[in-house]
Amino acid sequence: MAAEKLRDLSQPIDVPLLDATVAAFYGTGSEKERTAADQILRDLQKNPDMWLQVVHILQKSQNLNTKFFALQVLEGVIKYRWNVLPAEQRDGMKNYISEVIVQLSSNEASFRQERLYVNKLNIILVQILKHEWPARWRSFIPDLVAAAKTSETICENCMAILKLLSEEVFDFSRGEMTQQKIKELKQSLNSEFQLIHELCLYVLSASQRTELIRATLATLHAFLSWIPLGYIFESPLLEILLNFFPVASYRNLTIQCLTEVAALQFGDYYDAQYVKMYNIFMVQVQTILPPATNIPDAYAHGSSEEQAFIQNLALFFTSLYKAHIRVLESTPESISALLMGLEYLIGISYVDDTEVFKVCLDYWNSLVLELFDAHHNVDNIAAAASMMGHQMPFGSGMVDGLGSQLFQRRQLYATPMSKLRMLMICRMAKPEEVLIVEDENGNIVRETMKDNDVLVQYKIMRETLIYLSHLDHDDTEQQMLKKLNKQLNGEDWTWNTLNTLCWAIGSISGSMMEDQENRFLVMVIRDLLNLCEVTKGKDNKAVIASNIMYVVGQYPRFLRAHWKFLKTVVNKLFEFMHETHPGVQDMACDTFLKIVQKCKRKFVIVQVGESEPFVSELLTGLPATVADLEPHQIHTFYESVGHMIQAESDPQTRDEYLQRLMELPNRKWAEIIGQARQSVDFLKDQDVIRTVLNILQTNTSVASSLGTYFLSQISIIFLDMLNVYRMYSELVSKSIAEGGPYASKTSIVKLLRSVKRETLKLIETFLDKAEDQPQIGKQFVPPMMDPVLGDYARNLPDARESEVLSLFATIINKYKGVMTEDVPRIFEAIFECTLEMITKNFEDYPEHRLKFFSLLRAIATHCFPALIRLSSQQLKLVMDSIIWAFRHTERNIAETGLNLLLEMLKNFQACEFCNQFHRTYFLTIEQEIFAVLTDTFHKPGFKLHVLVLQHLFCLVDSGALKEPLWDASTVPYPYPNNMIFVRECTIKLLGEAFPNMTTAEVTHFVNGLFESRNDLSTFKNRIRDFLVQSKEFSAQDNKDLYAEEAAAQRERERQRMLTIPGLIAPNELQDEMVDS
Repeated sequence: MAAEKLRDLSQPIDVPLLDATVAAFYGTGSEKERTAADQILRDLQKNPDMWLQVVHILQKSQNLNTKFFALQVLEGVIKYRWNVLPAEQRDGMKNYISEVIVQLSSNEASFRQERLYVNKLNIILVQILKHEWPARWRSFIPDLVAAAKTSETICENCMAILKLLSEEVFDFSRGEMTQQKIKELKQSLNSEFQLIHELCLYVLSASQRTELIRATLATLHAFLSWIPLGYIFESPLLEILLNFFPVASYRNLTIQCLTEVAALQFGDYYDAQYVKMYNIFMVQVQTILPPATNIPDAYAHGSSEEQAFIQNLALFFTSLYKAHIRVLESTPESISALLMGLEYLIGISYVDDTEVFKVCLDYWNSLVLELFDAHHNVDNIAAAASMMGHQMPFGSGMVDGLGSQLFQRRQLYATPMSKLRMLMICRMAKPEEVLIVEDENGNIVRETMKDNDVLVQYKIMRETLIYLSHLDHDDTEQQMLKKLNKQLNGEDWTWNTLNTLCWAIGSISGSMMEDQENRFLVMVIRDLLNLCEVTKGKDNKAVIASNIMYVVGQYPRFLRAHWKFLKTVVNKLFEFMHETHPGVQDMACDTFLKIVQKCKRKFVIVQVGESEPFVSELLTGLPATVADLEPHQIHTFYESVGHMIQAESDPQTRDEYLQRLMELPNRKWAEIIGQARQSVDFLKDQDVIRTVLNILQTNTSVASSLGTYFLSQISIIFLDMLNVYRMYSELVSKSIAEGGPYASKTSIVKLLRSVKRETLKLIETFLDKAEDQPQIGKQFVPPMMDPVLGDYARNLPDARESEVLSLFATIINKYKGVMTEDVPRIFEAIFECTLEMITKNFEDYPEHRLKFFSLLRAIATHCFPALIRLSSQQLKLVMDSIIWAFRHTERNIAETGLNLLLEMLKNFQACEFCNQFHRTYFLTIEQEIFAVLTDTFHKPGFKLHVLVLQHLFCLVDSGALKEPLWDASTVPYPYPNNMIFVRECTIKLLGEAFPNMTTAEVTHFVNGLFESRNDLSTFKNRIRDFLVQSKEFSAQDNKDLYAEEAAAQRERERQRMLTIPGLIAPNELQDEMVDS
């Protein structure tokens, strides 16, 4: 192929041939031509001398794609190799790119025609600037401004370059440049901003050219968030912007600039300018969008420019109010403008667009929180003052003064807040518990997939509505009851209205005082039950049923206090369990479980006017209640009854209830085992296998809620169950041995394996939930050794159940050191045969992978002495498998591997084999950790990588190592101590891995790590900077490197939420709710 001669870069490249190759790659030729062209272009891109041909290609090529290809090559060199190029090559490239940009943008026709090409050249220039400016190109800003004044098109392009530069330095620099470099560039931009500022004002006041003014406004928008404030408030800039605002073609860009100004926060020095800006703005808005406009309609029928304006308007209001609402409350004139702005914002909040709503909701949430916090804090101060009484003579006056201020502020916002309650009630998002939804054809169906966006939105709306409820309980209650009344009399009856109303009612659970909540709920539940009676139509009834279930599930405190209501609600749920409409039965079973978990004591005591506890009555009617339920729903039902039985304190009664509950499955089980004793083939029938599976699943459900008290039931079936397990296992192995890998996909084998898995799951659930009683372990673990462990070892890889691994991990986590004696047996049966399965590649047997490492971690944590007794060959296998785990790109497996490694390192540091272990593995571990730390595929493991390295560096001089880490026979030079040896090795390792870094840089980094080894945050920041310097982590999303800080913030937020009634939903509170 002719294109092959392109590979020879010893002479100038044949540009027409390169054009043809690029055209072949993008063209419609054959697959073969495209693949060949792709290969050549990739090889050229990898060639370190290719960039020297870039200027030649850009001058000669006629094809835009070829020019882009050349610029891509150049961009790679600028990013990764620029600083090692000779100075004349750097200057030549810099000057050439600048000249081409000026040449193309000085002429209107070429500037419009070559726009894409010029944009790419601008990006290249900014990449060069990040290296050259300010140190090696001091005159850049003055040169640029001077060039801009020579022609309007050059000026327009200069604006684009300035905008790119601002974004690179201020918006996208984190994780792209070191902290020091970012600081230097920010200072340079700040100090040279006057020239840019003058240029922008000059253009805005003198130019008539629409494109240039738009480009200037866009550049200003990028700059406004960081420039010195005098340039904004002590110059005509704001006045000019407000003059441009009414002009349709500049409206959106101007409001974006004003939004940047509105969001600035820096004390109160320019407050007067803000009030003035806001008042002028509000006058102008009323001419563009009159206050009487129906904004949701205008948005629905508007052009994309008009829709963008409404979204920008929301951003302007929310940014300004977040930062400066207090200033706008200061004078009567600005107060009326503020209230009008809030009216606009409530109107915009009804717009049917998720992004617009998110912007508004975010602000409403923060405003309501601010009002609530002030109100909450004064209540707390007042309470403290009254408690301390005589010790605070000034207390009451201070509180009164504060209180009256706050009262006035709450009065000021009373009307907007009332309208906001209505907005939250009308637009409430769907909570997770609701399974019944309307599909696109208007039918009521069961939800098939959770929408995470909706769940996040629900969480914020719920929080906002709870604050609103705290601010005025009566208004919240009245608005909800009034809306419910309209549902009843048919005035406003639609599915959506009823849904959002009930979701809102359910979401404020816990925020009212108990008396008020009781009164409110009695009315709500009564009205909803009436609505269910009077409404006709299956779909309508399903919607109402779903809402009744959601609301009652949210108010366990009310149900515990009102037995009559609780009983009515539970009987209503039993009624819904016979309703075959999709989703209703599922929701009935889920709600039943939720209510029982919070009110279980109520069902096992004899209530006033009853002759026996409810649970007894329920067990008598159980067959009829579950008659119409699917197997998975029956399992949920059984789990719920298990919770009730668990609340019974008398052991004899409890066992009797359990026996009655398990009567149906036990009778069936006894029948099957009886038949099997006569003929084993009976167990091979597919229907019988299904029944066995169902019985085991029912047992697992009850075991999960009963825990230790399930002992009497599991003892009945345990040994028979192990026999069935062994028999089914042999059948599976036989089928796979005879039918090959495809046999494992057949329905019979899948069924048999489901029974095996369920058996393991049942044993694991019981042992996990049972209280820590060693005799239970002694009774159940030995009989499993052969049927379960032996069977695992004997089986073919495709017939091994990963649940065996998790079962033994659970057993070791539960019984800890008691299991140390059994570890060799577990090891022998599981270790090598599983490793063979999972180390062939990163894809096969995903379930076995994670569970294998979890088991290994359990052994390392609780039975470490057993690991020390392994032979060195076996220990090497363990260490290899750990290294293999954290190399894994699957996040869970890599994290388990790293946690396991940390566990091992800590244990070995404290044991007598410390020197031996570290001499063998120290350098290997360090090298492997650096490999995953710098390869960009393992960013989520950053926190653990840092902890392992910190542990290793602290270990070296902790005194724990008494012998040298190096092998004297192979290292001729004796090092003074281990620390110097490790430092040398680390410098050598990183120097070889990153040839683009100088030895001085690498040495500086390694020394820095040793200096900061006892200070985790400095240690971590040094590693983050190194990752940027080594250029492995540029141009990617680096938020994983900062994940730990984000998690700490989330925990602080949860602690705050716990102090406010209602903020944490009742079903999330781990409050064994007192329901005596």
